[in-house]
Amino acid sequence: MLRLWQTERGDRNYIDTITRRRNWVSETTGDFIIRPKIASMSPFKCLSNLQVKTIVKSSRDAVKMVKGKVAEMMMNDRLGGLSVLDAEFSKTWEFKNNNVAVYSIQGRRDHMEDRFEVLTDITNKSHPSIFGIFDGHGGEAAADYVKAHLPEALRQQLQAFERERKESSQSYASILEQRIMAVDRDMLDKLSANHDEAGQEPGMIGGTTCLVALLSDRELTVANVGDSRGVLCDKDGNAVALSHDHKPYQLKERKRIKRAGGFISFNGSWRVQGILAMSRSLGDYPLKNLNVVIPDPDIVTFDLDKLQPEFMILASDGLWDAFSNEEAVRFVRERLDEPHYGAKSIVLQSFYRGCPDNITVMVVRFKSGGGGGKGGAKSGE
Repeated sequence: MLRLWQTERGDRNYIDTITRRRNWVSETTGDFIIRPKIASMSPFKCLSNLQVKTIVKSSRDAVKMVKGKVAEMMMNDRLGGLSVLDAEFSKTWEFKNNNVAVYSIQGRRDHMEDRFEVLTDITNKSHPSIFGIFDGHGGEAAADYVKAHLPEALRQQLQAFERERKESSQSYASILEQRIMAVDRDMLDKLSANHDEAGQEPGMIGGTTCLVALLSDRELTVANVGDSRGVLCDKDGNAVALSHDHKPYQLKERKRIKRAGGFISFNGSWRVQGILAMSRSLGDYPLKNLNVVIPDPDIVTFDLDKLQPEFMILASDGLWDAFSNEEAVRFVRERLDEPHYGAKSIVLQSFYRGCPDNITVMVVRFKSGGGGGKGGAKSGE
């Protein structure tokens, strides 16, 4: 009986300690600890062994919860918002070159399917800089293919265009459209041929988004296929959308899919043929052959003299699951003096907010800016 009472008294001390800490833990983390309901601790009442074991287990679990929360909060402070396990297992990629910074994490996904590319011509600054975000799905093959072939093909055609510009009827927008459509055809042919060579039946070929920006001294041209997104901060700190997501639920896309004989259905999100959560992409055979998913880019050109922008953000949808355009611009504008121009901070913040996807953010600073920045580097350097 004496041994039983000592056990009960010790456990009650545990529980009293937890109760005293309850409000502090709740205010700090937003989580509540449920105090275990226990019988009266009078030494004159005898509890069964099962009741004692339940009390001990409940109190120990509660103490572990408190300790875990405290450790997590302390580590969060050190890591800028990442939990211990997430920080340990999240793989990262980064890039920094003059006026451009990229930060990219695999996050909570099993595989990294985001890709990015930056091409600038240091020797001839009259050539536009090329910035690209490619968010793959159904595997890495499509994003890898587009990254390997599209930017370099664009650069070569743009250089030829600059040499013959006076006699050419083309523009940056037409060149972008031609190259994006061509790389989609080439990729489908190449990946389909690989199936044939292996003696396999044509199967599902993965796809990728394609967000590409061409930046010259006075003009910004942006092409978009899919749900990666670009946004620009103008001289007054306003968010200017550079692209619009291609989603199946949009009226224009829904009508087009229906005309092609397809359908959309809801499975966690609206999906084309119940499969793909975007209505345009590169790759994605056999949906592409059914014409329910198309590779046609939306292309918009912006006058930099009029906007006098401070910076632009190009990012995969992992960022936009956690931030609106306006919120992202405000967040990055306050952090332009950081080594990655705020790209790293906003990626980690998106991750901390619970984004389950890969997250890739590219921030490009312009040569002129408003009050938020402190003298961005020249574009294309």
